[in-house]
Amino acid sequence: MEFYLTRDENALYHECGYSCDNAILLRLGEERYFFTDGRYSLEAKGVIQNAEVIESSDLVKSARAMLKRLSPRRMIYNPLELSVGFFNDLSRGLKTRFTPIPHFHQKRRIIKTPYEVELIAQSQRLNVKAYERFARYLSEKGEGKTESRLHFEARRFLEKKGKYELSFNPIVGINGNAAKPHALPTSDRLKEGDLVLFDAGVKFERYCSDRTRTACVGEAMSFDKTQHFKDSTLQKIYDTVLKAQEHAIKHARVGMKAKEIDALARGVIEEAGYGSYFVHSTGHGIGLDIHELPVISKRSETVIEEGMVFSVEPGIYIPHHYGVRIEDLVVMREGKAQVL
Repeated sequence: MEFYLTRDENALYHECGYSCDNAILLRLGEERYFFTDGRYSLEAKGVIQNAEVIESSDLVKSARAMLKRLSPRRMIYNPLELSVGFFNDLSRGLKTRFTPIPHFHQKRRIIKTPYEVELIAQSQRLNVKAYERFARYLSEKGEGKTESRLHFEARRFLEKKGKYELSFNPIVGINGNAAKPHALPTSDRLKEGDLVLFDAGVKFERYCSDRTRTACVGEAMSFDKTQHFKDSTLQKIYDTVLKAQEHAIKHARVGMKAKEIDALARGVIEEAGYGSYFVHSTGHGIGLDIHELPVISKRSETVIEEGMVFSVEPGIYIPHHYGVRIEDLVVMREGKAQVL
């Protein structure tokens, strides 16, 4: 029997097919109780089929009353999700034992169903089309535009006139700014021959996509993986990152620990002499959240299983000069990594 509570919007959606910014979900065995206020209760009642929707002007008080009445022996919660004040108000005086398990709901959904995998795949297909539109824009109109303007235009292509939400605020970095893995847009202007790093994603039916490409700007440029740079050192770095990414994808297997997949990519970069310039983990899970489990890092002991979906995105970042990152999403299927 499962007993837990959550306020996280993506966890709420996964449980009930609906979420809002002011709700508490109590899962008590086979029963679910969705507490929300009058702004959302009518819509919630029209959408939610598998939980009792309870309208309340004081969610904590109502949830406390339910817990006091039913008196479950144990409730799991994510300590990273709830404030101290909220937790104290909810749990004070109850006989229920509250058990903190960080990211417990992400752990519940770490294995994606075939339907979820297809939603992520469709999200990524839409993302790829946006990349193609943005590449044409950069080729035809990008020269002389600032990073800030390019960031604005990228959002426009991704959102497609408001049709799609973004998975996260996209990253557009030119040359030295691309050396910052999560670069903010600047007033630097794009010119032919520049390196541009583009990291972006959209949502399809709430499920996220994520992709990164590094490209050389010029006539008829593209975000294909085949790229040619005049700078021989940059070309070596780019080829090293591409080799690392493809090596990790090719050799990733069900049954490996996540740190072993990280080592596949990191080993290639270290062998090329750039190990100290690979400053983040190799990947992360993705789904309703842009960053989910598993974490593909050098410390992660998570055993990789069928149905896990995660990014593979090694990078090399040379401060003040350039940064290169290449990212795809993979699903573990039939024991191997398949690119979505």
